[in-house]
Amino acid sequence: MLRRVKGTERRIILALCSALAASSGAAAQPASARAKAAPATVELANEKLSFTIGLNGGRFLKLALRGAEPLSPFAPMGHFLALDGFGAPSKEEQAAGLPFHGEASKTTAELISINSSGAVRSAVLRSRLPLAQEILTRTVEIASGENVVYVTSELESELAVDRPVCWAEHATLGPPFLEPGKLVVDMPATRCRVRAEKAGSTGKLAYLQDFTWPLAPLTKGGFISLLHVPEGETSLDLASCLMDPALTYGWITALRGDQRLLFGYVFARQDYPWVMSWMNYSGDERAARGIEFSTQPFDVSRREAVDEHEMFGERTYKWLPAKSKLRTRFLLFYTQVPDDFGDVAKVSFTNRQVIIQDKAGRSVVLAARLGL
Repeated sequence: MLRRVKGTERRIILALCSALAASSGAAAQPASARAKAAPATVELANEKLSFTIGLNGGRFLKLALRGAEPLSPFAPMGHFLALDGFGAPSKEEQAAGLPFHGEASKTTAELISINSSGAVRSAVLRSRLPLAQEILTRTVEIASGENVVYVTSELESELAVDRPVCWAEHATLGPPFLEPGKLVVDMPATRCRVRAEKAGSTGKLAYLQDFTWPLAPLTKGGFISLLHVPEGETSLDLASCLMDPALTYGWITALRGDQRLLFGYVFARQDYPWVMSWMNYSGDERAARGIEFSTQPFDVSRREAVDEHEMFGERTYKWLPAKSKLRTRFLLFYTQVPDDFGDVAKVSFTNRQVIIQDKAGRSVVLAARLGL
């Protein structure tokens, strides 16, 4: 038997219904909407440097000297990790969804931890690469009072079989740091080869010709130094060089002498025996100089890298064992140099110091207490 609801009861029922509706609406929201939005970037800084990392792809976006003009050496694409793939995938990998340069640079990294104060400031990022079935963990550190950033990477395979891995640290210089006629890029390279023709390349350099760093062969005849960014021309060429096998550590430097700025990398040569130069000299803000230290000489598919097997006596791929981890560590540095500091002749890492010598024998010494 139905009965009439009195006014007081009606008000209570209406209040309960409103509360239930609000609760149901909140429950229907996705967890990502209810949770606090994750930051798009994180910044680590000390008294000398500020370093910005984008979580989308784990890219290194900006590096600046504190107390000086904020001139970052990076191009807009920054320094990203090409993993597990360097260049175009095979047709079968592409059909399975594997993107150009692999998944790492397309995956939003999870920020596991960040420490923005103390003697060592650090951030830990983790990305799961579902197609490659790998887990990547990157730890970035800056020590108090240093001009150095340390990057430690750990790649874990979830597969029960050994596999060749394609891994390139796609470091890219760009304007305004990259200025024609004013930037000098150097490395301890030995034998080099111009890449085969690919879409967009202009053929200024003679395809598939070998040379000794830094003088590369021109298609029209003669040679050109790859140390310099040429003025008054547009071109797109690629060449890969073998780091000196006699060295424990490879290195790359980019010197803007007019600004007294020196940027560079130091890495274990056994981890990254190759450096590919991507020289996209477009003459505008899109210009870029890739200084890509890697496990293989060129940006080609895994199948092509394995089929090549070796170049100049050095293997063109690296193994990632079953259910195992690969660990690499490198550092980058950014500093002002004296007015009379000239073109770089040598970079060494010893006694937890980075020592950069110019061709006149002058030295810049940077503390690197966390080591390699």
